[in-house]
Amino acid sequence: MATTQIDTEQRMELQQALQHYFGFSAFKGEQEAIITNILEGNNTFVIMPTGGGKSMCYQLPALLMEGTAIIVSPLIALMKNQVDAIRYVSDNGSVAHFMNSSLSKQEITQVKKDIVSGVTKMLYVAPESLTKQENIDFLSSVNVSFFAIDEAHCISEWGHDFRPEYRRLREIFEKISNVPIIALTATATPKVQLDIQKNLNMLDATVYKASFNRDNLFYEIRPKREVEKQIIKYVKSHANESGIIYCLSRKKVEEIAELLQVNGIQALPYHAGLDAETRGKHQDLFLMEEASVIVATIAFGMGIDKPDVRYVIHHDIPKSLESYYQETGRAGRDGGVGVCLAFYSYKDIEKLDKFLAGKPITEQEIGRQLLNEIVSYAETSVCRRKYILHYFGEYFDEKKCNEQCDNCKNPRERGEGSESVLKLLKAVRELEEQFKARHYCAYLSGMITSEIKSFKHQSLPGFGSGKDRDEHFWNAVIRQVVIGGLLAKDVESFGILKLTEAGKAFIENPTSFLLLKEHDFSNTDDVEGFVQSGKGGAFDELLYDQLVDLRKSVAKQMGVPPFVVFQEPSLKDMCLQYPITIEELTHVQGVGTGKAQRFGEPFVALISAYVEEHDIDRPQDFFMKSLVNKSGLKVQLIQNIDRKLSLEDIARSQGKNYNEILEEIESIVASGTRVNLSYYIDSKIDPTEQEEIFDYFNQASSDDIIEAYHEFDGLYSEEELRLVRIRYMSEVAN
Repeated sequence: MATTQIDTEQRMELQQALQHYFGFSAFKGEQEAIITNILEGNNTFVIMPTGGGKSMCYQLPALLMEGTAIIVSPLIALMKNQVDAIRYVSDNGSVAHFMNSSLSKQEITQVKKDIVSGVTKMLYVAPESLTKQENIDFLSSVNVSFFAIDEAHCISEWGHDFRPEYRRLREIFEKISNVPIIALTATATPKVQLDIQKNLNMLDATVYKASFNRDNLFYEIRPKREVEKQIIKYVKSHANESGIIYCLSRKKVEEIAELLQVNGIQALPYHAGLDAETRGKHQDLFLMEEASVIVATIAFGMGIDKPDVRYVIHHDIPKSLESYYQETGRAGRDGGVGVCLAFYSYKDIEKLDKFLAGKPITEQEIGRQLLNEIVSYAETSVCRRKYILHYFGEYFDEKKCNEQCDNCKNPRERGEGSESVLKLLKAVRELEEQFKARHYCAYLSGMITSEIKSFKHQSLPGFGSGKDRDEHFWNAVIRQVVIGGLLAKDVESFGILKLTEAGKAFIENPTSFLLLKEHDFSNTDDVEGFVQSGKGGAFDELLYDQLVDLRKSVAKQMGVPPFVVFQEPSLKDMCLQYPITIEELTHVQGVGTGKAQRFGEPFVALISAYVEEHDIDRPQDFFMKSLVNKSGLKVQLIQNIDRKLSLEDIARSQGKNYNEILEEIESIVASGTRVNLSYYIDSKIDPTEQEEIFDYFNQASSDDIIEAYHEFDGLYSEEELRLVRIRYMSEVAN
């Protein structure tokens, strides 16, 4: 930890400046020492977690020094946000500017004019803009106070957001002016820190490293099951709070934002595919609290400095622990509560791994090591705060977590593991500390992989010494032994495991080592999006049997086949949602208002009695409206049918194919809405043939089209059978 001596007079001057420009009466953490170091003309490296006040470290010196500070930032959104904030605290609107691709030629001319006149104290530039020769020539001609590099981890190939253009910054700075450099980042492992300093040729920099611990943040990882439902339930239960939801793709951002909107939540999408004006508008609406939730891509940084974000949800797990730490760091920047909830599945990791294919081998190796770390973090049962801080080279006693992570709040069982630890350490020694975790997992569990074969390791005495346990177990042991300090990952060689002195001592004199039982994430949804009823949730077989019997009874009483009353997916969804009112029944899959009112009473009465008898804890505190049957599209489709347009024309007008339109009409009819397609069906099928198919469905035990096709020995096509089934369900069921 660096220290800078500050005399009383300096301190008073700085505090007066702080009060004058920003309205604060005291500095935060090491801000004062950092600012003094910059004012003294020294190279400075600041590693400070998100919310620690990094921007103040260069903003105040820039306001106090002669000339213009050049601040390199990778995000247009962040530049705009910070420039707006500086202009707000100053009586001069030209005190800060940004220069990037979003400006017109006229605006750039005005920016340059303000810099030359000396009124602009801070110029935010994108690295791409800084590399342009015309900008280098211009900046070489003006008085530059210092260079600041925000998000400096972008320099390092080992950083989570590496950008090649950042590697050129030092040579560009040298062309412009020989002034001090200030590098700032919220996420830097010891390896990344050294890489940044080497690249910027600032090994002489005074380093200020704040603790990475954010004790107001609660960390939780959940298996990715019914994720959209879980997100909506969480957001609705925190209705008056601001939150950020991260997704892996732009498409998923749009879907989740739309899904939240449909469910009455003020949510907006934010990603690089939106035009600059829309992004700016969405950012401002979020900052002004006219939207409570922003849904954003992981790849595109938010750059939104909003202090009261109460939760950050990761719909998809990020590609590295640095990304995760930085993104979760946007919660609770005001020191208040911040919940960091992430959903994890193996499928997401497979996707991220596929993204690495085709990249240079070194980049793939680095990417996979970073990916392995986030997998280890997600699956570990160790205190999450301890795991994160260990990754950033900081020791943390998990007793101080105060149940501020899911693993400490709900601890997993522990068991004596010294025998397993000893087997692992001996395997590392036997293989001469030359391999990564995956190799040792295969070696101990006795799996003959291609790598094991090529090194002939299956013939060594230790091969299969832990074959009574699987690879998942040995991976867990490795994670806990690394955190316990008996093994270390050699970053330079992409994660090869090395014995520490403590590890060598353990082999000679084994002691007790308690191992935590790890989480199992094998049971997650295979299909993204809304999970169909009966899949992934606690399905109630007993209730289902009772509902099937009731449906039979109601159908018999009304003289219709059982599927006319409620279809099977609807019954299964009732066993998950437990609706006890007609209103709640309309939220069940395939049940509209008409169907609920016509058939619903005996069903909600049965479910209500069942819930009371079995003391069921219902998930009905909220419901999720699906995007599939959005009311606007449904109304438009019905209106087009009322106008007697052909289904082919309707499909074209909505940019869909014929089959998609037919499926939507089937869904509308199945949920209880009457649709009159007679005009279209009559043009396609002879009335006598229609009646024959109609009579079949009236006596059939199932509405299955394949069964109907075989019953008629292929006399009618699938399309004909579906069209008459639509007519039948409209007339009889609705």
